[in-house]
Amino acid sequence: MTESRRSFLTALTATAAAAGMSSLTGISPAAVAADPPVRSGKPLLKLSLAAYSFNKLMARRGTPDQISAAKMTLEKFIDFCAAQELGAAELTGYYFPHEVTSEYLLKIRQKCHRLGIDVSGTAIGNDFCVAEGEQRDRQLQDCRDWIDYSAIMGAPVIRIFAGKVPKGDSEEAAIERCVAGINESLEYAAKKGIFLALENHGGITATPDQMLKIIEQVDQSPWFGVNFDSGNFGTDDPYRDLARIAPYAVNAQIKVMMKSPDGQKYAADIPKAVGILKQAGYRGYVTLEFEEEHPFEEIPKYLAQLRDIIG
Repeated sequence: MTESRRSFLTALTATAAAAGMSSLTGISPAAVAADPPVRSGKPLLKLSLAAYSFNKLMARRGTPDQISAAKMTLEKFIDFCAAQELGAAELTGYYFPHEVTSEYLLKIRQKCHRLGIDVSGTAIGNDFCVAEGEQRDRQLQDCRDWIDYSAIMGAPVIRIFAGKVPKGDSEEAAIERCVAGINESLEYAAKKGIFLALENHGGITATPDQMLKIIEQVDQSPWFGVNFDSGNFGTDDPYRDLARIAPYAVNAQIKVMMKSPDGQKYAADIPKAVGILKQAGYRGYVTLEFEEEHPFEEIPKYLAQLRDIIG
């Protein structure tokens, strides 16, 4: 059965209200935005780990010599995931070679499959708020390139960013350009079978209201959704705000720390964050993105905790 996303959200709003759940979901009849995916079955969460967890130890878009000199590489990261008995890994785009070839991508795909590792997704550091011109063309081309790379690797989803308002510009104009960039990229992604997941990542996605303002203007596409990042809303009630975007999630990340409105870090309530995903009926990868010190020592502890929570 197919159903427009707006019709589904309207029904979801009515159901939530009837069940007294509006305080959890944050959904009200006035907040009908672009439609979340229609899910079936019970929540199903599959554990993954983001290569960004070793950010300080990896070379970014490096030469072969720079990559081989780094303490952690994508190949070593895949081995680490296998050693942790994970079934998936996010191969964040920042750590691929400066020159990405089909041969390299196929080598990565082969290694992952032989170790029983799914590529849960990847990410690019795009900014769709930039003004028209050569810089914007590069942003759009980079997104198309990574759609191609993801298809070769078998990565189902790309985490994309919206960006931030350029100096002297308005948020309304930046959002308009961002939406246009997403829509143009979605047209290409649909041809390759790749999801684009808009992340709550500061800038014009710093709050759920900003996120929904973008989402409601994106062309209806089964290949679009949200990347739920549990640590990126630096608001007065981030769990309330995460519940508002959770119904749209096609990818999810869990962080071990949150940030307050004044930028201070504090320990995340990981069971609560995962519970929001379950409440939304999420089915898909839950990726630990560890941003703190001592990743080799600390990541196994948090993976064990997530296994217990996910069940």
